[in-house]
Amino acid sequence: MNATVTATTILYLAITAGLGYLGFRQTTSTKDFLLAGRKVHPVIMAISYGSTFISTAAIVGFGGAAAVFGMGILWLTVLNIFLGIFIAFVVFGKRTRAMGHTLDAHTFPEFIGKRYDSRFLQVASAALIFVGMPLYAGAVMLGGVSFLTVALGLSQNMALLTIVVIVGLYVMMGGMKGVLYTDAFQGAIMAIGMIVLLWFTYRALGGVVPAHEQLTAMADKVPAALAAKGHRGWTAMPELMSPLWWTLISTVVLGVGIGVLAQPQLVVRFMTVKSDRELNRGVVIGGVFIMLMTGVAFVVGALSNVFFLNATGKIAIAAAGAPDNVIPLFIKENMPEWYTDVFMITLLAAAMSTMSSQFHTMGSAIGHDIME
Repeated sequence: MNATVTATTILYLAITAGLGYLGFRQTTSTKDFLLAGRKVHPVIMAISYGSTFISTAAIVGFGGAAAVFGMGILWLTVLNIFLGIFIAFVVFGKRTRAMGHTLDAHTFPEFIGKRYDSRFLQVASAALIFVGMPLYAGAVMLGGVSFLTVALGLSQNMALLTIVVIVGLYVMMGGMKGVLYTDAFQGAIMAIGMIVLLWFTYRALGGVVPAHEQLTAMADKVPAALAAKGHRGWTAMPELMSPLWWTLISTVVLGVGIGVLAQPQLVVRFMTVKSDRELNRGVVIGGVFIMLMTGVAFVVGALSNVFFLNATGKIAIAAAGAPDNVIPLFIKENMPEWYTDVFMITLLAAAMSTMSSQFHTMGSAIGHDIME
């Protein structure tokens, strides 16, 4: 990385720290620390919800999966928007907000405990979060650590220490307000990065229609092993009830699409707004954000097959060697050099926005629900 990206990274981290300090200045009570005073603007809440939901795995990992499965993985985007945004906000969100206010619950475990009048359920759910969530957080940290080792030339241990200290400080100082402010900033960076990625992709492939026509015409390039499992091309769903169809629908689409409803760091955001009106207004913002994040990653991942076939004579997975390598290699080979820097900042923002909510949820579970 050059001096420009190093300076940009330092500026990004400085702005993030400044927003965390702003949250600290505005945090004066337990309700502020845990729920941002229950007066969060719907735009900030919706973007924070989306940026917490979307980590580096959604962009790089599932983008690479799209290079294998094709456009059929866009059903995950549909399910994420319908269940993860519309149903979550309008159905679950409104009831969660109303009950949370009535019960004066400040965390998800406290919400469960007071709802069923069970101290055991509160402690047990908090313990489950505190023990289980670090596994998820550790996977998310890898993306941020990988970036800092390249951008700032740090060792892995120093990169890990740097990102954990920065995120940990603004979470501990600013609480939920610090998390929400930084999430909104990081979400804006993520949205801009994905819009630029989609534009350059279609530009490189001759436009929207020609790009998709070329991808459709590649159906005969499907490897024999995938074709035997039901793969019928990158613009068609796998053969109904085939092994690949079951993998795509049951594991990827339904497994990930429904799983969003069970994440406590997302559920608690419904209790940060003061009325149902804010949740209704947040549906559009959240839906557009999720569409940009997952939809663009999936479309670009599938279309990368066209680019690599034209450039190397191989489909994406053969050229990259592994699904996780598809998006980074595509950006390296196809995008302007300056966008590589932008994309890396996008991945860092995706990692830190998810980490901050995880840290806040784990900290409140052990501090508020168990120890207090």
